[in-house]
Amino acid sequence: MQMKNKKKVIIVTDGDKIAREAVEIAAKEKGCRCISSSAGNPTPLTGQQVVDLINSTPYDPVVVMVDDRGAAGKGQGERVMEYMIKHPDIQIIGVVAVASNTENIQGAHVDCAVTKDKEVIKGEVNKDGTPISDEAVIKGDTVDILNRYNQEIPLIVGVGDIGKMDDCDKTEYGAQITAKALGLILDNYKEGRTNLGLENRNT
Repeated sequence: MQMKNKKKVIIVTDGDKIAREAVEIAAKEKGCRCISSSAGNPTPLTGQQVVDLINSTPYDPVVVMVDDRGAAGKGQGERVMEYMIKHPDIQIIGVVAVASNTENIQGAHVDCAVTKDKEVIKGEVNKDGTPISDEAVIKGDTVDILNRYNQEIPLIVGVGDIGKMDDCDKTEYGAQITAKALGLILDNYKEGRTNLGLENRNT
């Protein structure tokens, strides 16, 4: 019996209206299908509903948005993300981890980050996409759970607030930072690497 091919998925940890529009444009630019109905603040769907939508599309890879809307602890976005990571039909090929102004959070370890100037760095960026430290982390409201599944995610790319970043990621300009982050994940997957070789992510 032939094994079912797993759907390849990129997760983006933001889902408000501006982020949705930017992700839609960036995904199209990179040849991915965006599950637009996964957008929301917070995520409006259950994990199973998202998986059903992923499996119903003939396109691959698929980009899915998750969002906690600043909820403390494991919010709806992180629950959906965890469900996808654990699901046997889904292969997570990377996560675009989005910074926010959320306080008192641990943050997630990342392999790299993309600044508002489209530079790939080894450090941390803030909500504006500005480098703020050499620590390879991202601090946002839907990212803490990523540390628990470090080994299951080939590449985690940090970015600022999608669709914004001092207007550098605006949809009118093609959401270039978001597209750059998606491109890094896609290239990494195609080349069969486990990460970008930056050896930044702590386990």
